[in-house]
Amino acid sequence: HASCQHAKPKRKTLCTSFFKFQLLFFIGSPTELRLMVVGSSGSSQFLLTNAILGREEFPMDTTSISGSRKNTGEMAGRRLAVINGPNIYDKDISRPRRKMELRRSKCLCIPGPHAFLIAFDMEKISPNDIKTHRLMKERFGSHCLKHCMVLLASEGNLEEAALVDRVEKTDWHLRELIERYGGRFHVFSKNWRDRSRDRELLQKIEWMVASLGGSCFSSRTFQKAEDFVKREEKKLRKQRAAEIDQAWSEMEKQYIAEELYHQKDAYTASVGAEIRAKAEMDNGWLRTSLVRGLGTGLVMGAVVGALFGSIEGPGGMVLYGIVGGAVGGSAGGTAQVAINAIV
Repeated sequence: HASCQHAKPKRKTLCTSFFKFQLLFFIGSPTELRLMVVGSSGSSQFLLTNAILGREEFPMDTTSISGSRKNTGEMAGRRLAVINGPNIYDKDISRPRRKMELRRSKCLCIPGPHAFLIAFDMEKISPNDIKTHRLMKERFGSHCLKHCMVLLASEGNLEEAALVDRVEKTDWHLRELIERYGGRFHVFSKNWRDRSRDRELLQKIEWMVASLGGSCFSSRTFQKAEDFVKREEKKLRKQRAAEIDQAWSEMEKQYIAEELYHQKDAYTASVGAEIRAKAEMDNGWLRTSLVRGLGTGLVMGAVVGALFGSIEGPGGMVLYGIVGGAVGGSAGGTAQVAINAIV
């Protein structure tokens, strides 16, 4: 009996020590922190992204986006990537497009996010907001909830102690919402210039990740996304092989020794980042999703439009979507992609 009594504290000490090791390792890691920001409706997720990055990446009045985006920056000295997609309850996006953008957001976040940050307006919690955990499980799997944290947008400077008091005593909507996500939450200011709570938010995220072993969230669909991105990268590298060889030859004429090494290294990293960004935004998995969901309608619409001139542009060309930037912008060109894939 005495040996059992002594065993419990020892096991607890070992677990505590392991957690501390995981926390210190993760905090000290140069690994880029990947954050998938999710919004139910309205501007909350875009205000949160601005607050995390410390800049106005989205205009203050942004309430929706049609395509997934990735932006990079720093918060409290930690490098991070922030991925945004259309709001969960955005009614202006078709089901096929929503499915494709969900896939794109996964491609932008491979091999998986370290945290899902679910953003809400603290003063406008709706019944739909309380149900978002169901949609999160449908989209990412039930185990994703362990990687989630509720982020509440506030106009003022509400201290956490005051919020806890409010949740426990008066606001059952907030209490129920936060409980759905394991009690993890943080209040952020709608004013992105207010950086006073950056360190606190970063610590909460790092503690959550460390408690889960220090690794990112993963699933079969994230693994599938990574496979397709790597395939696309390989294809793009082959297409640019001659260009890369030419650039290296030019460098060898201009630089020698260590400087040549640095120039080649910088060029290789730059080309690699560009290829990776393109592969994340457009690859076989996304094109397959588009063809299955939208292909027939888009192709028929383009053909009929060309015949009758109803969507004819300059020079008799069918108007296609504008292809967005490789990094940051949403990927357009959907009609053209569908036609190229089918015809």
